[in-house]
Order: sequence, then C-alpha cells, then structure tokens
Amino acid sequence: MELDRGIYQEPCKMTLGQWLDIWQKTYLGHVKPRTAETYQTDIKNHIKPALGAIKLEALTTPVIQAFYNDLLHPTARDIKPLSPKTIHLINGILHKSLQQAVSIGYLRFNPSDACTLPRVERKELRPMDDIAISRFMSAVQGHPYEAIFLVTLFTGMRKGEILGLTWDHVDFSKGSLLINQQLQRLKTNDGKKEERLVSTKNGKGRQITPAPFVMDVLCHQWKVQAQWRLQAGSSWQENGLVFTDQLGGCVFSWNVYRAFKRLAAEIGLPDLRFHDLRHSYAVAAIRSGDDIKTVQSNLGHATAAFTLDVYGHVTDQMKQASAARMESFIKRVSGQ
Repeated sequence: MELDRGIYQEPCKMTLGQWLDIWQKTYLGHVKPRTAETYQTDIKNHIKPALGAIKLEALTTPVIQAFYNDLLHPTARDIKPLSPKTIHLINGILHKSLQQAVSIGYLRFNPSDACTLPRVERKELRPMDDIAISRFMSAVQGHPYEAIFLVTLFTGMRKGEILGLTWDHVDFSKGSLLINQQLQRLKTNDGKKEERLVSTKNGKGRQITPAPFVMDVLCHQWKVQAQWRLQAGSSWQENGLVFTDQLGGCVFSWNVYRAFKRLAAEIGLPDLRFHDLRHSYAVAAIRSGDDIKTVQSNLGHATAAFTLDVYGHVTDQMKQASAARMESFIKRVSGQ
C-alpha cells in the first residue's frame, strides 16, 4: 500500500485550467515567443473551454480521447472540424503540460499517453517545374518584391528568414550568406503586434553558398537601397535589413504573401504557395546533382533523413531515369 510505503500523495484538487495557467507562466520561459503564442491561443480557444473545469485527478484518457474526437468530428453543427495536424499540435501542448504535472507529483501518470490521434496526411508537394520557373522569373521582373522572390526561389530560405536577412550576414567577397535569424510578427506586453528578429526555426544557424546569380540580385538590392537611403534622408529607418520599404522599414510578411498569390494567379498557378518556392529550390537542387546532405544543410533541416523523407520521390525518379539510361547504354554496346 502506498501509505505504508511512504509514497502516498494527496490527490491534487487543482483544475486543468488552473494548472495550465501555472504551466504557461512558470515552465515556458525557454520556448520561442511565437511558440508561446501558439500555446496560449490553443489553450484559450480549445483546451480550456472543453477540459479546463475538470480537476487534474479526474482527467482520464477516455475524457481526453473524446475531446480529440470532437475536435475532428464536432457534434455541434456550427463548429468547424480541426485538421489532424492541428489536433496533433493541441495534443503536444496538453501532453507537455500534463507531463510536467507528473514530474512534480501532481499526477501519477500522464492520461494523454494512451490517446489515439488521427493520421496526418502529408500534403502533396507542388514544386514548380522548369517551365513554371521560367514563367515565374519573367513575371517578377520589375515587381517591387522581385529580389525577395528570386532569392527565395534559388536559396530555399523560409519567408521569415528572407525577410530577416541583414547585410552583416551577406558576404560578397566569399559569396555566402549566414542564416541565423528570422523576422516574426509577435505580441508585445501591451497586446500590440510588432516585428522582431528571433532565431531560426530549429534555433541553429547555417551558412550557404548560393549561385552567383543570387549574389548579383543582392548586389543590385544593395544599390537600390542606397538610393532609397539618399532620397529618404533623415526619414530613413536604419535597421540593417536587406529587404525594406523605401524608408528603411521592414517588409511585412502578409504583404509579401498577397503579392505572391497575385503573381501566382497571373501565371496560371493559383494554388502555388510561397513555401512552394522552397520546395522548388530543393527539387531543382536534387535534380541538378546536389547530394542530399548538401540540400539538407542549405535548407536547414535537422537531418538528411528528414530531407529524404520529404523529397524522396525526387530521388526515386532520378533512380528510374538512371536505370533507363543504363538500359540504353547496354543496348547500344551490346548491339541490340
């Protein structure tokens, strides 16, 4: 018996909602601001309304499972179902918070451990082929965001990374870029939003050596920005960013997204996403002969295995093409 063994703990009378408030305030100091915002939003909009009033000691696996099931297939007609990916994210938040409760003795085990989550179907990649890339490059000529679009397409940088690139991380002599930060729109203490430079998605920096074409685009951007600085005079806002408006202010992510979608529609690709520029770069790099390790490093993926998992279909196509070339060679040398 637990009492006899001296390990008995009085059941925690705290509700899940009360614990989540403590957890957010006390245990999330190490996470990135955007991640903390996501946690706060999902807790406020989904977890607390459904489970917040339940005491920690009364929270069971069936209760949590029913919560997830209702998120996927809402019983109320006026509520939209959430995607499996979103449910996985909500489970991640709830699981982490409950695991912390286990660690400090509020719970004996994590009731979310045994839950079954819906399967996440990976969206089909839609990288541009050579013809589409050629059309895209023609369409962006003279566009205010031409340099942003081209550098993204031929480096695979994420949108936040390209908008957060600063001149001190551009080395024209070596032809290299250091990517160790991204521009994000985050809440301030008074609830307003502002753009801030934070670390990259995985918290690690990477140095890439893009094609000379990319460095030429950046050199042109340097000259254009120098002209803007002269024209703006004392109104210029110096922040070191490579991509700015004509007064030196940062370029807003939403504006880039809208401009990109308009451009994509103009060239007959309305479903193309900004992130597909990154995919297009990766596929083009692999098809051009770059090894997976190099592509992984340039994209900033944690492992080459992840890169292979995402772009494995490209290497499969290359293997099939290689087999076809070998077959042609065999027939030629054998006189068949």
